[in-house]
Amino acid sequence: MPWAGEPYSAWRKAFPGRVESVPEARAWVRDLLAGRVGASVLDDVLLLLSELATNAVAHSDSGRTADGRVTVYVARTTTMVHVEVADDGSDASAPAVRVPETDDDGGRGLWLVEMVAAQWGSHRDDAGGSVWFKVTG
Repeated sequence: MPWAGEPYSAWRKAFPGRVESVPEARAWVRDLLAGRVGASVLDDVLLLLSELATNAVAHSDSGRTADGRVTVYVARTTTMVHVEVADDGSDASAPAVRVPETDDDGGRGLWLVEMVAAQWGSHRDDAGGSVWFKVTG
C-alpha cells in the first residue's frame, strides 16, 4: 500500500459508467478532502480525477455497457493523496500517455496526469483496469 506506515483515511465509492458520473465523483472527492488538504492539492486532485473518470467512461466497458461501473478510491495521509479509478476494462485499449498537438480536441488526460502527479500507474487484470495517481502536499 502506498500509505503503509502512516496514519491515513481511505474511502471508496462506485458510480454508474456514464458521463454524468464525472462531476458527481468530483463533488464527492471535493467534499471528502475540502479542509483536509491545501487548495492547490485539492485543485490538482480534482483535475486529475476528472481526466481519469472521463477516460474510464469513454474508453472502457464501464461506459459501453448498461450496468458499467467506475469505482473511485481515495486515500489521504499527512503528506499525500492517492486516487485510483477502477473500470470494467477494455479489450480495445490500454492507458497510454500521448503528447497532444496544440489543436487536438482531446487526448490530454494521461499527459496531464504525467505532468501534475508525483507518481502514477495503471493495472489491468481479468476483473478490469485501474489507473492511479499520487499528489503530494
